[in-house]
Amino acid sequence: MEKGFNELPEVNTGTTISASTPDEIRRQRRIVIGLAIVIVVILAILIASLIFLLSPNTTPVTVTRIRDVFIIVMALESIFVGLALVILMIQLARLINLLQNEVQPILDSTIETISNLRGTTEFLSANLTEPIIKLNEYLAGIQKISEIFRFKRRQ
Repeated sequence: MEKGFNELPEVNTGTTISASTPDEIRRQRRIVIGLAIVIVVILAILIASLIFLLSPNTTPVTVTRIRDVFIIVMALESIFVGLALVILMIQLARLINLLQNEVQPILDSTIETISNLRGTTEFLSANLTEPIIKLNEYLAGIQKISEIFRFKRRQ
């Protein structure tokens, strides 16, 4: 197909966007179901621990051990949260880098293309469209004059 004036130039950004395939949807559903199961198991363990701790048969030594285990679990959780924040900051830095190094040049190129297009339309308007309109005006005037002379000859 021949490139026309209305087509935009091709820009290679190096990334492709694909539609979700059924395999990807199934994988996402499995992940969501797995996370839901993990959350339910954690809640069940917490409820069972609470019931066990509140029972009258529980000794202070057992409560102390469970408290120590809970403190260790909370420390590990805070480490995981810290790692997640570090990963989030790295991803944010990569996004900013992407915006500065890939999206900004595309926007600059688009602005330059629009400026060139504006100049082209102004040039075509001044050098092609206006002379054709003037020519049509003159031809319409000549045609009208010839019609008037023909009408006078017939009378």
